Amino acid sequence: MPTSPSTTAKNTTAFAAQAAISFGAALFAMLVGVYFMDADPWVKGFMALGTLYLTTSTFTLAKVVRDMQEDSMVVHRLDAARLDKALAQHDPFKSA
Repeated sequence: MPTSPSTTAKNTTAFAAQAAISFGAALFAMLVGVYFMDADPWVKGFMALGTLYLTTSTFTLAKVVRDMQEDSMVVHRLDAARLDKALAQHDPFKSA
């Protein structure tokens, strides 16, 4: 029985590099903007902490979404393997 090719899309190295560079540039620009902002130090600190909290929560959300997608793919593959096994063992000419 031939196996079907994997249907999961793989990201290229260039896409990963572009995403990392874009993230770094955005975080750097935000922190530089907070540093040079004309405001009291407590306001700058609040904005910097808000930026860092948003950054870490974004990483957490991305990981949760990825993990949920991977979990559903594993369950789907297990169900497909069980179905393949049942179909391979089924004999339509066997009397019940």
